[in-house]
Amino acid sequence: MITSNAGRDDTEIAIAAVRAGADVVRGMYGRRLTRIDKGAGDFATTADVEAEKAILGVIRAARPDDAVLGEEGGQQGASGAVRQWLVDPLCGTLNYAVGSMLVAVNVALRDGAAAVADPFADEVFFTDGETARVRRNGTDAPLVPTSATGLVDVNLDPPFPGAPGFRAVDLLAHPGFVERFRPRVVSTTLAVAWVAAGKRAAYVTDGGDLSGSVHFAAGIALCRAAGCVVTGIDGAPAGPGGRGLVVAADAETHGLLMSMIRGREAT
Repeated sequence: MITSNAGRDDTEIAIAAVRAGADVVRGMYGRRLTRIDKGAGDFATTADVEAEKAILGVIRAARPDDAVLGEEGGQQGASGAVRQWLVDPLCGTLNYAVGSMLVAVNVALRDGAAAVADPFADEVFFTDGETARVRRNGTDAPLVPTSATGLVDVNLDPPFPGAPGFRAVDLLAHPGFVERFRPRVVSTTLAVAWVAAGKRAAYVTDGGDLSGSVHFAAGIALCRAAGCVVTGIDGAPAGPGGRGLVVAADAETHGLLMSMIRGREAT
């Protein structure tokens, strides 16, 4: 068994990092937390800040030469570093602040390993970039996407850069959507990991290029490794210049959603 920090592979570092963040999130749950205003109705809490500190402690101990882009702390480390970690210590802050447990902790090495923790279900979804698994009660199992649930999560949080051509709320009223799927509305990227895990058939959100986002990078890596179909809302591969995100458990589900989205954009 490898015990030294220098010998730990990137996947185990990502897992250890999200677990450290998840421990903080669970430990501070239910407390009266100081809010840090970010403007436009958005805010962080002391739990976000402390969880990020815990995550950075793990990464710095194991990979001191790597750079980090954190949701709360911004860019840290050498600007020319070849390797960069993307950290979202508490995705779903608004949920958390009002006592909801629907949150995620996201850590991704750009173009490498990634992990997403569900702090309250004690699940860690992770990938080495090639395979995707979930660690639960000390046991690892493969992630198996499936559209069997028929549940599609749609992000309705502003801003809406695709409007009026694309509005997620319109997708929910599309006759084909109503016939084939059942909507769920979320405000945490935990739902992206759920597509890889077979808990959701798909996930849809508006936006720009999300592939390098601290919020989405880990979930995208998981879904790609699990074999999901991952594109922008325009059907192009998610990446630089991309528009939003459509993640589907299989090609059929992705095709159905894209036909509805394109139909709306054409009207």
